[in-house]
Amino acid sequence: MSEIQKLNFDIKLRNHIWFWGSYFILNFLRWGAYFNDYEYSFKSNLIEFSLHIPLVYFNLFILVRRYVLKQQYIKYTIALLMSLFAVYLLKTALTYYIISENIWPEANREYHPFEINHIVAVCIGELYVLAMASSVYLTLTWLRERERNRSLRENQFKIKLKYLENQIQPHFFFNTLNNLYALSLESSDKVPDVIIKLSNLMEYVLYDVKGTKFVPLIKEIDYIQNYIEIEKLRFENVEVTINLESDIEDIKVPPLIYISLVENAFKHGGLQNKNLKIKINCKVVGNKLHFEILNNFVISQKNDPKSGIGLVNTKKRLKLIYRNNFSLHYKTKLNYYIISLQIPIHNED
Repeated sequence: MSEIQKLNFDIKLRNHIWFWGSYFILNFLRWGAYFNDYEYSFKSNLIEFSLHIPLVYFNLFILVRRYVLKQQYIKYTIALLMSLFAVYLLKTALTYYIISENIWPEANREYHPFEINHIVAVCIGELYVLAMASSVYLTLTWLRERERNRSLRENQFKIKLKYLENQIQPHFFFNTLNNLYALSLESSDKVPDVIIKLSNLMEYVLYDVKGTKFVPLIKEIDYIQNYIEIEKLRFENVEVTINLESDIEDIKVPPLIYISLVENAFKHGGLQNKNLKIKINCKVVGNKLHFEILNNFVISQKNDPKSGIGLVNTKKRLKLIYRNNFSLHYKTKLNYYIISLQIPIHNED
């Protein structure tokens, strides 16, 4: 049940005092000027506000919570009418004994208690104050609740995004360690080079991009190139071409957003492929950053390039960061897998 439903309002006490104090002064000056009698206006408003305030809070904290939130509207109406009648009795008695035997000096003739016009006038006045004060109160509470919900959604977004990022990193390092293990079985002299390059990758992941929402694209490209160098140690015949067709110096992207696409190219292109070719194209078109990766594959392969936790998590991350303002497409053309990603440009400034 939400805070609004429970009506556990946390508006500070000083704000209540400011509201009622300002309202009292306004009424005092208004009716004092109207009748040219500020003493009467002060006494009259003192009586009225001593009844307005309890009625407003009794309605909000007792009647609304007990009946309105439970959709018991008939009971609420009856309870409210009884409350208004109690206020009428108190107001009439206090006016009679403290101010004047004329219980309605504002009228153009003398009224006596329990006359219908007087009852209606008092009740309408109380309903006016009740509606106005409750509207202000509920509006402020709704605004606070909306801000609280916005903050909650933002925290949930960060937690979910962090969860996906944490999934990507172990996935990548697991693959790299497998590569290292395969080389160690062969007693390859490439093992030290792999370890050095792997340490550079880990430094980038653990320190350079930790806690950052966007990183310079040029650093992501360097990261990808280091990863490619590791994969080249595993694949004897691999040719990788990187084309940067635009000035990308000031562009930022979410960290580790492209590495899954590159991993996918090696995973599905390298299997049974003695001559792996990978092309990476990155360019700016309008206000979009286009990233495209192509890799050849053996026609007999039946590997789905869209499968795997890396690409699934990449798509989920893109959805969280950009909502629907991105494009991720997969296709095959002749014996090439082609993955194309378009995201909005995020500049350095």
